[in-house]
Amino acid sequence: MTRHVVVLAGGLSHERDVSLRSGSRLLDALQDRGLEVTQRDSDGELLGWLTATRPDAAIVVLHGSRGENGSIQSILEMIGIPYVGSVASSCRLSYEKNIAKNLVRRSGFATPDWIALSHSTFRDLGAGALMDLLVAHLGLPLMVKPQHGGSALGAASVRTAEELPAALVGAFAYGEIALVEQFIEGTEVAVTVLDTPDGAAALPAVEIVPRSGVFDYESRYTAGLTTYYTPARLPDEVGTAVSELALGAHRTLGLRDVSRTDAVVAPDGTVLFLEVNVSPGLTETSLLPMSVLAAGRDLGGVYAELVEHAVRRGV
Repeated sequence: MTRHVVVLAGGLSHERDVSLRSGSRLLDALQDRGLEVTQRDSDGELLGWLTATRPDAAIVVLHGSRGENGSIQSILEMIGIPYVGSVASSCRLSYEKNIAKNLVRRSGFATPDWIALSHSTFRDLGAGALMDLLVAHLGLPLMVKPQHGGSALGAASVRTAEELPAALVGAFAYGEIALVEQFIEGTEVAVTVLDTPDGAAALPAVEIVPRSGVFDYESRYTAGLTTYYTPARLPDEVGTAVSELALGAHRTLGLRDVSRTDAVVAPDGTVLFLEVNVSPGLTETSLLPMSVLAAGRDLGGVYAELVEHAVRRGV
């Protein structure tokens, strides 16, 4: 029997265009595997369509809050449609970057020191004094990013104290809370973890070398602005540590099926956790497909297997 899969892509987040590109690529890959695939947006007609059509499984390729904070997963659970990806409660933990960093650190892994502050705190206590305190406490350089969301939207590196106000304004444009963390000069890597019948497995790490020195939105989605190496050019022991971190984050946060952990390797070889993504991008410049290819797999095959696992598992 041919499986009918719905790929949920689009939504009204700032990452809508990336999500649509991811969904389109996955649709083609699954159709090449012989599955019946429908791509649907997250809109006012979705609930009625899901209830009437009842596809065999759903794959959430919504980026940002629409696909990563657990809301759409909760809806699928209520309707009773199996889906590929982490359960709603684990999505919520991962979506809160501050909470994810806390939990991963408590599990014994390193992560850059950070402070999460709300926009209202800056208004109430005085922006100037707080910014001086941040620099004194964390030092420079810094990375400033929104507590929620992905694709590096609203994120900026800060190398001088004078750059901090603009970086905070940029982060607060995407949400009430900004996360300010130490910027680690090192090798940035991304590791995809897949659940298999034999347990979770880390795929080859992707090394990220942006021409600008910062892996921002433009560097992520503009061809030619970033060079990628898969597998990453790391000593064997560091490569093992990178995989262990990704697997540890996957387990610690209770993730399922597929996740992507972003990390940085410091000059002394220390591997530090940055964040985790429960709905990784699947575009032509996205990192998960590079890992899949380096592992000798293809995107359609991987997700077709995850669909079968989801159907057998049920909601």
